[in-house]
Amino acid sequence: MGFVQGQNKILVAVNAEKIRNADPELKEVINQNVGYPDGVGAVWALRQKGLSNVAKIPGVELWLEFVRKYHQEKRFFFIGAREEIIQATIDRLYSKFPGLNLVGFRNGYITPDQEEGVIEMVSEKKPDFVFVAMGSPAQERLMTKLSEKHPAIYIGLGGSFDIYSGRTKRAPEWMIDMKLEWFYRLVTEPKRIGRQLKLIGFVKNMIFKNY
Repeated sequence: MGFVQGQNKILVAVNAEKIRNADPELKEVINQNVGYPDGVGAVWALRQKGLSNVAKIPGVELWLEFVRKYHQEKRFFFIGAREEIIQATIDRLYSKFPGLNLVGFRNGYITPDQEEGVIEMVSEKKPDFVFVAMGSPAQERLMTKLSEKHPAIYIGLGGSFDIYSGRTKRAPEWMIDMKLEWFYRLVTEPKRIGRQLKLIGFVKNMIFKNY
């Protein structure tokens, strides 16, 4: 956490799917900011690049560490998920972290004509941390525009608010420890099968290089 404190940076969660599908725009965002390995596939890829001291950093846990440490000291702004989910997330945060210095929040359904208003709102509230849970590449694009207008630490969170609010269950601890969280998500969300099948080539490539 100390690495990004005081910086105007975007923290991008990097996983196998994002590595495989990243377009030039998303790659540029990662290169200019801070990418962190949010999945075991990203850890494998980094190790293939010669980085041995690499560990998975789940985004679903990372943002809560920032809240836990700075909830009274720093200003926070939350963007993402459906209205009932962001509301449930905020309610739980207030319950868990009394004195949370929340300066604003809104759902993640932002039309093009609403975008400028959101950017102005964040700029006026001057948060130190902005959490954006909209999925990629939408969240990275929005965070880039926000950071150009207001310097802060921006973190893309995907479906983290769904999990925190209780709408979506996270894998059991033993599956997380065995690096099978992806499998749990596939079983509980069968519609992800198409996305997972596209990663077979990525996994085979990682295994081939390892052996």
